[in-house]
Amino acid sequence: MRVLITGASGWIGSAVVPELIGAGHQVVGLARSDASAAALTAAGAEVHRGTLDDLDTLRSAAAASDGVIHLAFKHDIAFSGDYQGAADADRRAIEAFGEALAGSDRPFVIASGVLGLAPGRVGTERDGHAPEPGAKAPAGGPQARMANAQLTLALASHGVRSSVVRLAPTVHGDGDNGFLATLVGIARSKGVSGYIGDGSNRWPAVHRLDAARLFRLALEKAPAGSTLHGVAEQGVPVRDIAEVIGRHLELPVAATNPEDAGQHFGWLAGFLAADSPASNTLTRELLGWQPAHPGLLDDLDQGHYFHTPSA
Repeated sequence: MRVLITGASGWIGSAVVPELIGAGHQVVGLARSDASAAALTAAGAEVHRGTLDDLDTLRSAAAASDGVIHLAFKHDIAFSGDYQGAADADRRAIEAFGEALAGSDRPFVIASGVLGLAPGRVGTERDGHAPEPGAKAPAGGPQARMANAQLTLALASHGVRSSVVRLAPTVHGDGDNGFLATLVGIARSKGVSGYIGDGSNRWPAVHRLDAARLFRLALEKAPAGSTLHGVAEQGVPVRDIAEVIGRHLELPVAATNPEDAGQHFGWLAGFLAADSPASNTLTRELLGWQPAHPGLLDDLDQGHYFHTPSA
């Protein structure tokens, strides 16, 4: 297939590109900068210049493709306080892709997340499609991104083989600059490897290369309207993560009171306090996906998260 990928030079996209090329697909990556274009060319992909805001460009690129994988999200503005603006841009892009692919039965796969899916219990692929009893309708923030996933799934009724891959909050591996790398940086700067409360809350995780394979399988064979979980580990206790970080940095490991978490962990506090385990059973049964790469704690123990910039 000729596959258009947004976010193709990003953390996950840069693993999806070689996964697809290795399986015989032709990849076209959306690039908004010269650096992204150069990285895509070096990886063996074609380059289509544009941004998520160039809706006509998205439509034309999708129309010329046999399938689309949408990974890009404006994380820069989301984490600077405008999550709604990022979600709105994401929705417009999804609508543009839906228009271009309508009636074609071509695959359209997007990335979403499991964090907050079913707080306090194990979330499954069946969760998150209707409000919990007594719950308010999603108004904004991360909930708005969940609404975008629902919009994608609804495209199945318009002749699009749409699917949503809900990723674990930590997609880990060598080169990760996300939540886990941030937690390591906080421990190094504070002189203590911390967790919130008793640290028993569970943090789902998946290795970047396992996530890339799931996106390929979704593109190739996920039925229209499928919800998939890119989760290799249902939930790793945050205290266990802190203990591995403390051991590698030779720092004490200590609990932080919930009321002090914001001061200690900054923007990461709200995410780190979440207890949001998630299952992958239905995904494995549907697509035959079998995570094969190191788990989160084993990956931490490989040491690459603790290299200093000068190392």
